[in-house]
Amino acid sequence: MTYKFCEHTFKNTIQATGVGIHSGAPATIILSPAPVGTGIVFRRSDITDKNNVIPADYLHVADTRLCSCFANEAGVSVSTAEHLMGALNAFEITNAFIDINGPEIPIMDGSANDFVTLFEKVGVENQDAPQKALKIKKEVVFTDDKGISVSFTPAQKNLTIDFEIDFAAQAIGHQAFIFTLSLDDFKKEIGFARTFGQMQEVQMLHQMGLGRGGSLDNTVIVDNDKILNPNGLRDKLEFVRHKILDTVGDLYQAGMPIIGYFKGRKSGHYHNNMILREVFKNPENYEIIDLNQ
Repeated sequence: MTYKFCEHTFKNTIQATGVGIHSGAPATIILSPAPVGTGIVFRRSDITDKNNVIPADYLHVADTRLCSCFANEAGVSVSTAEHLMGALNAFEITNAFIDINGPEIPIMDGSANDFVTLFEKVGVENQDAPQKALKIKKEVVFTDDKGISVSFTPAQKNLTIDFEIDFAAQAIGHQAFIFTLSLDDFKKEIGFARTFGQMQEVQMLHQMGLGRGGSLDNTVIVDNDKILNPNGLRDKLEFVRHKILDTVGDLYQAGMPIIGYFKGRKSGHYHNNMILREVFKNPENYEIIDLNQ
């Protein structure tokens, strides 16, 4: 049977190599087709003495400091998955095996651009199964102990992300942007936006043994009112666009596209995971629909 809206996987196998932004360790990822119903699954090829399979869903998020980290019951993990997950969401890749020979997804150029190029090179294949979506039915809010809130409200179609940031650093400052997810708009509006950090944060991370793979080639570094990257920004709203890229990736932890309006204010990976947990906590919050009906 042919479906207008169907599940997708990769047409072939393809690989890419880079370094982890925090570990500084080289890592190779291999993207492979997977059968209908598989979902997005990471496999640690360097782990052979215990379970190395890690489902990329909201229940397997083990850490949200600095990035999104998935882990299984055996404690095997893979981190910094959000940019890759964002590209998977944009391309509507429902089923895929992602083999990696280390604990951290390569940062590439700090955005999702290299993953977009990779996906376009390998190609996307339609699968013989209807595409399901998570449709938000009522307002759902999560507020942390610092008063930072994120919310979902119903929408007619697609995922819309309404995001706002406010940093003391003058080079970042206050930025806001509203983005509705489609592949074309992902590539034009947020896929290119790089991860960023402030100079004092970078120094602190280095003292903690983190950020070893970060450089001006893959991170926008800000020192109060200065952008330290020689070529500057790719867009004047690159900071908030990148936060939306992270959110597109994190929300794909739902395991399917989302139809809803997401609002975030100065929020991060932790809030993105917690709002999904809040949604799934009550069946009255959502319904899973067949996009063909």
